[in-house]
Amino acid sequence: MKKPELLMPAGSLEVLKVAVMYGADAVYIGGEAFGLRAKAKNFSLEEMAEGIDFAHERGVKVYVTANIFAHNRDLKEIAVYFRQLRELSTRQRKPARPDALILSDPGVFMLAKQEWPDAEIHISTQANNTNVQTWRFWYELGAKRAVAARELTLEELREIRRQMPPGMELECFVHGAMCISYSGRCLLSGYFTGRNANLGECTHPCRWKYAVMEESRPGEYLPVEENERGTFLFNSRDLNLIAHIPELLEAGIDSFKVEGRMKNALYTAAVARAYRRAIDDCLESEEKYRANLEWYRQETESCTHRPFGTGFYFGRPMEPAAAYESAAYVSETIYLGLVYETDAKGRVRMEQRNKFCTGDRIEILKRQGGNLIATVEKIEDEQGRAQDSAPHAKQSLWLTLSAQAGPWDILRMRKEN
Repeated sequence: MKKPELLMPAGSLEVLKVAVMYGADAVYIGGEAFGLRAKAKNFSLEEMAEGIDFAHERGVKVYVTANIFAHNRDLKEIAVYFRQLRELSTRQRKPARPDALILSDPGVFMLAKQEWPDAEIHISTQANNTNVQTWRFWYELGAKRAVAARELTLEELREIRRQMPPGMELECFVHGAMCISYSGRCLLSGYFTGRNANLGECTHPCRWKYAVMEESRPGEYLPVEENERGTFLFNSRDLNLIAHIPELLEAGIDSFKVEGRMKNALYTAAVARAYRRAIDDCLESEEKYRANLEWYRQETESCTHRPFGTGFYFGRPMEPAAAYESAAYVSETIYLGLVYETDAKGRVRMEQRNKFCTGDRIEILKRQGGNLIATVEKIEDEQGRAQDSAPHAKQSLWLTLSAQAGPWDILRMRKEN
């Protein structure tokens, strides 16, 4: 079995670097427009160039999303954007070429071919890629890869992989949030709020509470009891296929894609590390993979998520897509920050993301290796002044810990602490 690509999301330059350092083979990012995640920090052209340089120096690819469904008013700006990306890759001072564009809209596809003819193009799941003729269609137009619709079963993916043109690639989501609408093409947000999900502005009305009203009884809400917290008709479970790596490898999927460009560095690090090890262990031997399966599960479950399922991979889910108690996230850990450097005193410098105090027991998530338990022995600000706690978001701090941490390690704390 060939080794698949592990494709991680990044909504900021810091998270891109974390994805690279924790095992991604490729990272997908969005620019400041056209990428279906308007609320993410996203990347300026200069940040994109820095991220591409960082990734390429370490043998990792970077794909840029432009997968909105464009209106006429968007076309001129999209054409300019593709010219800017082309110029970024050919500039004399440190050229930084994105490895591929991720597109959905046929019109945008045509603009990309016009403005940047030699760009590699991947077709987004938003394009509803559900059959092998779709892969052939895009291949004939010059695309290199298509991302499978999330409604496909594993057996359908096997069949598509067998019948695809040579040189065409199959990418599939294996982890992360699922949209209640067909291949993510949702109208609810636009209808309720005027913010179009297909332009990257989704307000997630699928997570809101709903009731039923009968036509002849206006204003009378009928109970649809799921539990005491409310009725969540449209909630979808998050996808988690960490326990099914052997089946995914056997199916011949070229790229394992993780959802989450809105997620933080802790999520990216933990999920990338877990899938990286699961894939590598399984390729070495399925016995090694099975022996470590509980660790992979624990790591993916430690991050912020909704209740997990396997989507449509093994047939239509027996439970309704909405079969969980509320729209709330499940989270076992709190992200404290990323270690940037160490000094001669053995201290580590980090930028605080959530409050913690001296004496707290925390975990050091090691880039290579397991997790270390440590006690926060001392907290100092940039001027060397000691403080009992770290209550101020994004404060740069020096920590003395009871266990050794180094650059790129992630600091987190279990919620029971």
